[in-house]
Amino acid sequence: MEQNIGILDQLVRVLIGLVFIIMIYFGPQTWWGLIGVPIIAIAISGTCPLYSLLGFRTCRRCD
Repeated sequence: MEQNIGILDQLVRVLIGLVFIIMIYFGPQTWWGLIGVPIIAIAISGTCPLYSLLGFRTCRRCD
């Protein structure tokens, strides 16, 4: 798949994913924190399925 996530978008996604995962240990301690795992995986891959569906991209160097 073609990369459609820019560097800043990737960084924000990794931080949000880490916050969700940290919530497992320090927050409400529920399994909902595992939602951070796919968020980080999407950031690492550089391809967001929703962005692909909508034709949206934040990656400038991928044009």
